[in-house]
Amino acid sequence: MATEKTTIKIGTGDSLREVTIEHDALDPAPWGADAKLTWVGRDVPRVDGFAKASGAAKYSYDAYRPNMAFARVLRSPHAHARVKSVDVEDAKKLPGVLQVEILAGEHRELTYAGAPIAAVCADTEARLDDALAAIRVEYEVLPCVVDATDGLADASPRVDAKRPNASEPRGRPRGDADKAMASAPVKVSGEYRTSVQTHVALEPHGSVAEFDAEGNLTIWCSTQATGSVQNDMAQMLGIPGSKVRVLTEFMGGGFGCKFGPDLCDRTAVKMAKAVGRPVQCMNDRREEHLTGGNRPDSVQRLTLGATKEGDFLAITGEAYGTPGNGSGGSDAANTALYDIPNQKVTQRAVSTHTAIGRAFRAPGHPQGVFALESLVDELAFALGMDPLELRRRNDKHPLRTLEWPVGAQRIDWAKQRRKVPGSDKGPVKRGIGCAGGVWGNFGGGSWRIDLSVGRDGSVVVQSAVQDIGTGTKTVLAILVAEELGIAPSAVTVRIGDTRFPPGPGSGGSVTAVSVGPAAREAGLRAKEGVAAVAAKAWGCKPEEVSFEAGQVKGPGGKSAPFATACAGLPPEGLSVSGQRRGHYKEEFSGTNGGVQFAQVAVDVETGVVKVEKVVAVHDCGRVVDALTARNQVNGGVIQGISYALFEERRLDKAQGDMVNPTYDSYRICGMADCPEIDVVFLDGSNGKNNVGLMGLGEPATVPTAAAVANAVFNATGARVREIPMTPPRVLAALAAAKGGAK
Repeated sequence: MATEKTTIKIGTGDSLREVTIEHDALDPAPWGADAKLTWVGRDVPRVDGFAKASGAAKYSYDAYRPNMAFARVLRSPHAHARVKSVDVEDAKKLPGVLQVEILAGEHRELTYAGAPIAAVCADTEARLDDALAAIRVEYEVLPCVVDATDGLADASPRVDAKRPNASEPRGRPRGDADKAMASAPVKVSGEYRTSVQTHVALEPHGSVAEFDAEGNLTIWCSTQATGSVQNDMAQMLGIPGSKVRVLTEFMGGGFGCKFGPDLCDRTAVKMAKAVGRPVQCMNDRREEHLTGGNRPDSVQRLTLGATKEGDFLAITGEAYGTPGNGSGGSDAANTALYDIPNQKVTQRAVSTHTAIGRAFRAPGHPQGVFALESLVDELAFALGMDPLELRRRNDKHPLRTLEWPVGAQRIDWAKQRRKVPGSDKGPVKRGIGCAGGVWGNFGGGSWRIDLSVGRDGSVVVQSAVQDIGTGTKTVLAILVAEELGIAPSAVTVRIGDTRFPPGPGSGGSVTAVSVGPAAREAGLRAKEGVAAVAAKAWGCKPEEVSFEAGQVKGPGGKSAPFATACAGLPPEGLSVSGQRRGHYKEEFSGTNGGVQFAQVAVDVETGVVKVEKVVAVHDCGRVVDALTARNQVNGGVIQGISYALFEERRLDKAQGDMVNPTYDSYRICGMADCPEIDVVFLDGSNGKNNVGLMGLGEPATVPTAAAVANAVFNATGARVREIPMTPPRVLAALAAAKGGAK
């Protein structure tokens, strides 16, 4: 592999350093932090914004096919039961019913409410409802456990008869935590609880599936990974992947729960195959809450030891949560922020009779940071220290160390923090709090972007990657436009189609950082092709041709609009590709930072918490589209407030069914609950790829709940150690604080 070396500056603000990057010779020379760019870093409206705002954008539910039928799944209302019998004969006899399949036969043991019993396909949705209601199921209801704490007891009903509900404790000990804690002059302890949070994507799981006369499958699927759905469906059907086409041009959110096909997607495909016509199968809201995935809850009992000056010495404790009827995936990242020299925190997963948890925007981090940063605040109170100064004393992260003072200045920490928590007069008390976050993913993979330039100057980008609402289309348009010297609005981006080059799954903050560098390279290859045509026409060298503000320029004042220069291309135009190359060895930081400051008002008579302002200081290497990046942080903060104050899956402990599975009863943050959000970026270059960008999807929601909780303490003097911080919990904490407990 031929390589080149480029010297650039990486970092941000005053913390820049010069490094020499060795990179593939085909890779564009990396942009340094001081690169002078035209479109990158500006506020660029989303290229698909009008389509979404006007209703022109077509989602999976909108893929209405001629002669389409409808399918749904009958699900168990019991958390734990054995199927005694399933009678579908009456359903089969109803008019318009095309297919009925039993999914859980006699003696089948069901381990969560929402487990599938039978699938039905009918020619209309009304007839489908009638058929589902006509199915008779006899259950032997069995004892269940749906709470992680209850599941720890030896006598609790087993989810899997072959093993205990609780996994063996696991952890990553560091140093001698017991010895360090025993000798620590100052210790604080606390138990912190977080609820099960469901994803509540506006668009539920589901698909429309259609086979053609040659047996090729097209599936319009709400998925974060078109490639995974293609592979899984091909395997299920026993056909080559080339005969499966997955389309996801638009989707209404996923947050980590839509990787690979769900039961409704597989049902749509199986029914379409069986009845010989297109079939739609979409979850309703209840099914989505019950079975569409969730963020596991947590119970975290932690102790933090420090010197009298505030230097962290050790952290110990235990944590557990339920990943549902699976195992694993419930760890809380409660040691993630600070480089504490001695650590011993064990984690356990507790299986329960509930649907399995799934990845959810920064898995484990909002839970863990809520506990850790609450504990740090409690240590600051015990030491009589400013909580911000305690964090800055112990935080060595190269980006958070720059972000803490920025956020403090924007929130006016010195003036707005109550030196005596709860000292405001009157029933409405205000206060501020802060918390840090961490996340890290530089993407990867040899993903390809195809780009074509027509003789009329049209530019089309193609990739099978999905845009789950994070602005991927716009990022690709900007990076190509930057190389070609044209406006992003002049670039057509086509994505979410497995006939295009494969793209990564959209999750883990990897999307833009995985395909962005490939898009930039594709733009460079196109620029070279157009430059060669212009150079031939002008009798100059291609390297003497430049691209700027929609013009192609050559020596001696030669100039032509981009479209005019492209007229010299061959009749078929120009087709090029860009590839995502490997990571560079140099980097400014191995992870994102991110800090947030929250200002709240708490009515101590009602227990209602209102978040009035959040200052969110974040980093993602180079910001490609400032408008989209701010929107990402806004969304993360709003979701974090929702987690802190409202969201909680509530289950009937006797039956195990969810009692709040609708938008009416499962409370999420609404417009009236949204605060002023002040977003600040540390813009620069991380140095890891040719654009210099990092992921941003996860970091924006990590610190929010912790910052809000710390602000509630500063406002009231009462520590609320369980989220969501509902009015009853706030009032209970106030009563405990008044009685002498902190």
